Amino acid sequence: MMLARSVDRVLDGVALEEGTVGEKVVATRAELADRQLYRCKLHTCLEALGRMLREDRFDRPRAVMGLEIELNLADEQGLPAMNNAQVLSAIGSSDFQTELGRFNIEVNITPHRLCGHVFEELREEIDTGLRYADRQAAEAGARIVMVGILPTLEHAHTGLDAMSHNQRYSLLSDQILAARGEDIALDIEGVEHLQLESITMVAEAAATSLQLHLQVTPERFSSVWNAAQAICGPQLALGANSPFLFGRELWRETRPVLFQQACDTRTAELKAQGVRPITWFGERWVDSAYDLFEENLRYFPALLPICDDEDPLKVLASGGAPRLAEMRLHNGTIYRWNRPVYDVAGGVAHLRVENRALPAGPTVADTLANAAFYYGLVRVLAEQPRPVWTRLPFERADENFRQGARYGIDAVFQWPRPGRAGRGGGLQTVSAVDLVLNDLLPMAYQGLDEWGVEPADRDRYLGIIEQRCLRRTNGASWQSATFHRLREQYGMDRPAALAAMTRRYAEHMRGGEPVHTWPVG
Repeated sequence: MMLARSVDRVLDGVALEEGTVGEKVVATRAELADRQLYRCKLHTCLEALGRMLREDRFDRPRAVMGLEIELNLADEQGLPAMNNAQVLSAIGSSDFQTELGRFNIEVNITPHRLCGHVFEELREEIDTGLRYADRQAAEAGARIVMVGILPTLEHAHTGLDAMSHNQRYSLLSDQILAARGEDIALDIEGVEHLQLESITMVAEAAATSLQLHLQVTPERFSSVWNAAQAICGPQLALGANSPFLFGRELWRETRPVLFQQACDTRTAELKAQGVRPITWFGERWVDSAYDLFEENLRYFPALLPICDDEDPLKVLASGGAPRLAEMRLHNGTIYRWNRPVYDVAGGVAHLRVENRALPAGPTVADTLANAAFYYGLVRVLAEQPRPVWTRLPFERADENFRQGARYGIDAVFQWPRPGRAGRGGGLQTVSAVDLVLNDLLPMAYQGLDEWGVEPADRDRYLGIIEQRCLRRTNGASWQSATFHRLREQYGMDRPAALAAMTRRYAEHMRGGEPVHTWPVG
C-alpha cells in the first residue's frame, strides 16, 4: 500500500511542525503529457536543493519524531471488511485517512518532541484514538486490526473492485501497468510457495506498515540514514508480523517481497539489464540527502509527471523556501525502506528520515517498543567514531534485511565484530537474538538516555524488546504457532484456522498486552 499512499499524499507523510497532513494528488490523464518538461523541473528542483544545502537554508536542530500507522478492517468473523469509506465517515476525524484498499485506513499521529515521557504520552494518545476509532468502526460493521498483513485476506479480495473509490488510485494503477506493459505476477518462495500469474495493484494494499519519522539537520542526515539502513535487518527480525499472504505461509515478514513484486514496473528483459526496481533497498552508503534525490532522478522515470507552477530558483532568490513539488512527488513513487523527506513547515524547509521497514502491530505497546528501539539505536550508531557502515559492506546490510524479513526472530546476520576495523573485514555470523541482546539493545538504552527520554519509559519499552528476544516470540511467530496448533489440535481446515487465529489476534490486540505474553492457540 505504501506506493499508492505516498503518491496519494505528495508531502510524504506527516509534517513535523505546521504543515498539513493528507494533501492529495489531483490529476487527469491530460496532465500527464509532458515528461520532458517534468524532467526539466526535476533537474531544477535538484539544483535548488543543492543550493539550499550549500547555503544552510534549513530549520535549526529539533528532536522531533512522528508516526503513521496503517490499519486493516475486519468483520466479526475476522474476514476483510470492504467498507473504509463508511468507517472513516463514522470516525469523523481528519487524523484517519483512506488507503488504496477498501479494507484499510491510516492514522497520523501528532509529532512529538523526542524526550521526557514521550512514549507514555504516545501510548495514551494512540490507544485512546484507536479505541475510539474501533468503536466507531463497529457501528459500520468493521473492527480495526493492527497487523502487517491480514491473515484472512485472499487473492479474490484484491481485484480492482476492492480499490478505494478515488481517481488517483486508478490513475496510478494505469501508469504502473503502462510502464510494465504486461501483467504483474507474484512468485514468493517461503515456508510455502505462492505463485499467481496476474494481480492488480490492490495486492500491495495487503501490506500495512508503521512509518517512523525523525527530523534531522543536513549535516546529520547521511549518518542517520546510513545507521537506519544498517539496522533494517534487526528491525524486521524483532518486529516481523506478516507471515501469511493469500492463505499461504511465506516469509516471517512478507511485506518487502510483496512490495517488490507487486509494484515492479520492470519486464523480465529490463530486470536482466540491471534496471533498478522502484521498491529498493539501495546500493550504497550516502554522504548527503542530495545523493538519494539525485539517484531518484537518474534511475527512475516519472510515473506521475505532474508539473507545479512554482519556479524554485525564483523562490530561493526571493529568500523563500520552495515546495519542490515535482521532486517530492517523484520521491513518493519510489519505495525506499528509509526514505529521504524534504518538507516545508511554517515557511522553513527541513529534512527527515522516514523509516518504513516495520509492519503495523501487534499492539500499541509493541509499536512503541519498536519505535523506542529504533530511535535509541539510530542515535548511538549515527554518532559512533567508527560508524558501523564503514565496517559493514552495503551488500551485507541488504542481505541482512532479506534475512530478517525471511526468517524473523530466527534470522542470522553478518555483522561487524566489536573492535575490528576495515570496511568489509571483521564480520561475524550472529543470530538476531544474540546481536540484539548483547550489542544493539545496550546501545538503544544509551541512545534514549541521550535523547533525554525518562528512564521509566526507556525501561518499559526496551524491556518488551528484551522479552521478545528471550522468549523468541514476535507477531509472526505467534501467528504461525497459533495457526498450526488450531490445525493440529482442533482439525480446522486452512481458512477456518486463519480466521480463528485472526479473531484471537484481534482480541489480544485490544487487550493491549505485548505479543510475547500472548498464549499460543
